[in-house]
Amino acid sequence: MPELEQTKTPFNERIRKQGIYLLPNSFTTAALFGGFYAIVQAMNGKFDHAAVAIFISMVLDSLDGRVARLTHTQSDFGAEYDSLSDMVSFGVAPALVMYQWALQPLHKIGWMAAFIYAVCAALRLARFNTQIGVADKRWFTGLPSPAAAALVAGSVWISIDNGFSPALYPVLHWIALIVTLFAGLTMVTNVRFWSFKEVNMRRSVPFFVLLLLVLLILIIAYDAPIALFSLFVIYGLSGYVIAAWLWLKKGKQPAQPPTE
Repeated sequence: MPELEQTKTPFNERIRKQGIYLLPNSFTTAALFGGFYAIVQAMNGKFDHAAVAIFISMVLDSLDGRVARLTHTQSDFGAEYDSLSDMVSFGVAPALVMYQWALQPLHKIGWMAAFIYAVCAALRLARFNTQIGVADKRWFTGLPSPAAAALVAGSVWISIDNGFSPALYPVLHWIALIVTLFAGLTMVTNVRFWSFKEVNMRRSVPFFVLLLLVLLILIIAYDAPIALFSLFVIYGLSGYVIAAWLWLKKGKQPAQPPTE
């Protein structure tokens, strides 16, 4: 019976590996469901639930790639599936949530702004996929789609949490328009944003870093909408600040003398 055992072991190994590949894709599916759920909740007028669902999708989306690397289950299928999921969760869902909440009364301007955001998310994801293995991993070119979705969903969440409504404050229609266009267009700029991929969780850090992490958790727990929205506003502006600083630094460099 040794021959039977030799044929049985590889088969079981293949089944085991196929089962492991389901793990990262399960996180991707859950993130996709979060985006779909956000759209459904926006259609039902529950915009706070829709915004929270988008943030949950962000957490799940950040886990699928890490799980794939930890379990050595990266695949081309997983990468493509992740991009399609991101398009729904961070492209279509935020655009429709914002349109239903504040942009609809602006008529053509409203749905055009929502479409601009959605198409910018698609372009951002397509550019990211073509730059895999080529671009500097330390930086993102353009605002990442999850961060752009956080700006859009966060503005809805923070407004509802503080009792602000476009029906009571018409100025919110135009603020929503500005936020949507800023988030969308920033995704397709050449402005660079730090990717945080250099952060090594296994490396030792000073004690105060742990204290700062605890403080950040407490701030988020105290008022999650304001804390999360503020963090992503800072991140969304950081690329422009870095670009301006580099431009000023370059302008202050002394001119090189001409060579004979």
